[in-house]
Amino acid sequence: MLAEAGGDTQTAAIGNQTGGRVALFLDTDDFTRGHGAFVARGVTFMEAPRHEDYVSVAVFPDDFGNLWDLIQYVWSSR
Repeated sequence: MLAEAGGDTQTAAIGNQTGGRVALFLDTDDFTRGHGAFVARGVTFMEAPRHEDYVSVAVFPDDFGNLWDLIQYVWSSR
């Protein structure tokens, strides 16, 4: 659940609650499909997808400045 900011202090902190680090993770069972669908809908990723031995991941901001990882772990059984 994401909560709406309440007041000036909370509004000023939007996008910096984690000091610029990723705070939210969107797990997918098909990274290539998910990444392509996001790009087709206009999502701008902050980096090219990274494919490591254990994970595929790319970072994107939401409309409020929160950073998300689109992520697929290789051990995912889905």
